[in-house]
Amino acid sequence: PREFPAQVSKKLLQSTVVTGSMTLISRVIGLVRDILFARLLGASAGVSADAFYVAFAIPNFFRRIFGEGAFSQAFVPVLSDYRHQDDQEATQAFVSHMASVFAGLLFLVTLVGVLAAPVLVWILAPGFVDEADKFDLTVQMLRITFPYLMFISLVAMAAGILNAYGKFAAAAFTPVFLNIALIIAAAVVAPRMEQPVLALAWGVFAAGLIQLGFQLPFLHGVRLLPRLRFRMDEGVKRVFRLMGPAIIGSSMAQINMLVNRLLASFLVTGSVSWLYYSDRLMEFPLGVFGIALATVILPSLSRKHAQASPEEFSRLLDWALRWVFVIALPASVGLVVLARPILATLFQYQAFNALDVEMTAQALMAFAAGLPAFILVKVLAPGFFARQDTRTPARIAVIAFGTNIALSLLLVWSLKHVGLALAISLASYVNAGLLFRQLVREQVYDPLGGWPGFLLRVVGASILMGLVLVVFSGETTAWLQADVWTRITRLSLWVSVGVTTYAAGLAILGLRPRHLQQAKIQPLT
Repeated sequence: PREFPAQVSKKLLQSTVVTGSMTLISRVIGLVRDILFARLLGASAGVSADAFYVAFAIPNFFRRIFGEGAFSQAFVPVLSDYRHQDDQEATQAFVSHMASVFAGLLFLVTLVGVLAAPVLVWILAPGFVDEADKFDLTVQMLRITFPYLMFISLVAMAAGILNAYGKFAAAAFTPVFLNIALIIAAAVVAPRMEQPVLALAWGVFAAGLIQLGFQLPFLHGVRLLPRLRFRMDEGVKRVFRLMGPAIIGSSMAQINMLVNRLLASFLVTGSVSWLYYSDRLMEFPLGVFGIALATVILPSLSRKHAQASPEEFSRLLDWALRWVFVIALPASVGLVVLARPILATLFQYQAFNALDVEMTAQALMAFAAGLPAFILVKVLAPGFFARQDTRTPARIAVIAFGTNIALSLLLVWSLKHVGLALAISLASYVNAGLLFRQLVREQVYDPLGGWPGFLLRVVGASILMGLVLVVFSGETTAWLQADVWTRITRLSLWVSVGVTTYAAGLAILGLRPRHLQQAKIQPLT
């Protein structure tokens, strides 16, 4: 069979591992952060938790649109074009112009957000309006957290530059500083404040400054530290032209989450927080692998497009998609089966009670069912962005958004917050399916041989792992009654058993690591 170049496969896998490892560190520290939050705020015990999560979610919503979303999708392919021309002076000028104009735009958006904080809360969490204390606290915190949008969007630009030059570790490590800042705020500052939750809002503000400062030496290292030069040159105009549709596409996923929070704000107190904690745990594998893989392949796909190498472009997508299924399917099964043990081990202390564990576990299982689709979207979308096509994924995202809204309204009344999580998962499968169909239809992606046998083996090994965990991992009551060290020990044991069972299942069924490097896989025997 034709081989995917071994050195390319190895380099991409190494870059994904580096990015995923840095993200893993961030996610682990993030779990420590959320454990502290659960102890400090709980979920259903008061207004502080829901108020903070909404105040933090709003700038995060705009950050994922302007920073990590539309801007990165438009900026990295254009930057790759400049890099392919091998003109350092032109590349430096483009980066300086882009950074100056982008920073100016972000400042204006941030100013409007701070001034219009009551309106934003009224629009995005209308269920808070009838609870004056919760509404006022959310507005107060939003005015502190909103500048995070400006800082972290500039961080996303810096990360795009570093990723385009193969410097993945620094960009992937940067989110650690947000978690560290919030841990210090929760553990050290909050107990000394009259309103402890305000310390978390100030922690978000400080984290944005720290993250931006951390990136600057690395930009200097690649000789692309921006200078203040306001000019709308052709490269900047092209980025903004591409950003238009990309904003629509990026905003759809974020609006989905905000719509869910809006609907959840009308449900019982705690619903917003149950969705938050379940989403955070679902994002653990999504960030460690899915976003890491998408981060690595976007610059690589952009280079293949700039070099006019359509066959290599298709092979790279095929390689990435095989890894998606190898990782996402067992991760999905593991999260569904171990949802309650994971939540009991991580969060069920002090203010976070057994009811919170159960309600969050139900939402986590609904989110976990959509994990393969979430990761597929992250990997398929760069197949369009790398070719500077932001319109097609935007159009598909709108369809997925409409699907989510319809399903949310249909399911929320019967399944409550679980229906909201399930709606997002189902809509993500619609999104992934339409992206895949369009890539094949445009002959951008030509699926290579061996997929049926490959999928059967991955699915079989995942089912085997799930059955072992269901039978032997124990009843939920035993997890809730155990002490903290017993929970940690048992959870570590069963995660290890799950990974080992899955790996053994793949081996028994005949899937080998070398099969992931082949551009055309022969039938496995």
